[in-house]
Amino acid sequence: MRIMIVGALAGRLGEASRIARDAGAALEHADSVDQAIQAIGRGTHVEMVFCDVALPIATLLDYLRAQRHDIFVIACGTNAQADEAVAAIRAGAREYLPLPPDPLLIAAILHEASRDRHTPIARDPAMIAVLKRAEQIARTDASILLTGASGTGKEVMSRYIHSLSRRARGPFVGVNCAAIPETMLESELFGHEKGAFSGAVTRRLGKFEMADGGTLLLDEISEMDVRIQAKLLRAIQEREVDRLGGGKPVRVDVRIIATSNRALTEEIAGGRFREDLYFRLNVVSLRLPSLAERPSDIARLAEHFAEHYAKLNGVPVRRLMPSALASLQRAPWPGNVRELENTMHRAVLLAEGSEIGPDALDLESRPPRPTGLQPDETFVGRRIEDVERDLILTTLSHTNGNRTHAAVMLGISIRALRNKLRDYALSGVDIPPPLAGVAA
Repeated sequence: MRIMIVGALAGRLGEASRIARDAGAALEHADSVDQAIQAIGRGTHVEMVFCDVALPIATLLDYLRAQRHDIFVIACGTNAQADEAVAAIRAGAREYLPLPPDPLLIAAILHEASRDRHTPIARDPAMIAVLKRAEQIARTDASILLTGASGTGKEVMSRYIHSLSRRARGPFVGVNCAAIPETMLESELFGHEKGAFSGAVTRRLGKFEMADGGTLLLDEISEMDVRIQAKLLRAIQEREVDRLGGGKPVRVDVRIIATSNRALTEEIAGGRFREDLYFRLNVVSLRLPSLAERPSDIARLAEHFAEHYAKLNGVPVRRLMPSALASLQRAPWPGNVRELENTMHRAVLLAEGSEIGPDALDLESRPPRPTGLQPDETFVGRRIEDVERDLILTTLSHTNGNRTHAAVMLGISIRALRNKLRDYALSGVDIPPPLAGVAA
């Protein structure tokens, strides 16, 4: 495991770094959060960060989330820094390491991170079969196409495959093709040289170069513009990329995993996806089952999310009441695992007493799952844009203001949703804000 130490090494943080090194970790160092962000942005591969709680850890965590880096952040501080430690955990730090450091605790943190970060939760036979297939293909370097409905856990499966591959010691880099504007996606993937365009004040490595020697996840690749698809195909075939404004190609060694919640064959028929790129990506395909197809996993996933979000929000870990679990088992889960995760996050925040009951789940407020075209007089005489606006705002309220989850449930990209919300706000419509403790 490669760890970045953020802070001064002269002192107890330095002692923690030496213990981690003796436990087998490779070390990087940055004096400040800004230096750490710059190093990671340049492509420095790390799996964990030990950060001094006196530094702005929230800034680092926001950057890692925005760039989709799979890096655990461990806050490090003395007992006198308890308030800073609590703030760091609430901001998203994985653990708190008290200083002076305990070698056994550091060893436990390294072991737990290595064990838990990649393995999907699976008890249901349908999901176990998928995991066995994933383990079989992980050892190859073949490109993989992961399909399945939104929220089924395609990114989690991607990380699992990487962790089992011969590239596991290399970087895992993800890029969400639906979340990045088309004008920026090319630079995001292939990088650019200083002066390549207005605002390019320095050289920037693209995701391909950052993933060199490891795995590159192209999430929701069906959202990629056809023009960029052509350049992507060349990069995969030739194993080299051209930075914007660059004078010569750069060699890269990358394994590609692509995901899509749409049928790419239909996208090809509609002229929105290149057939030659599809065959290049679809060397091996793996379909993830919906949550309704793996009902035996619902209870275990719910327990996992309840524990995770209780620790994240600094509230007691509560177990699910049998009646609450029965309600979860009966729900259809059109949003799959992501919807269940959102439900449990909300339940952790709303629960009272020592258990999570059906009221905290708030399943009754979920929009009804459509069962076909039904005539409804409330739609008669209304404009399509008004109906669309009400649907979007109702869904956003259901997700407690979480834009990403709302976009998934609506079947649109996060970019399209944000554009809609911006237009509504400009016209004077009140937009539901994120609930406290819920990501926007």
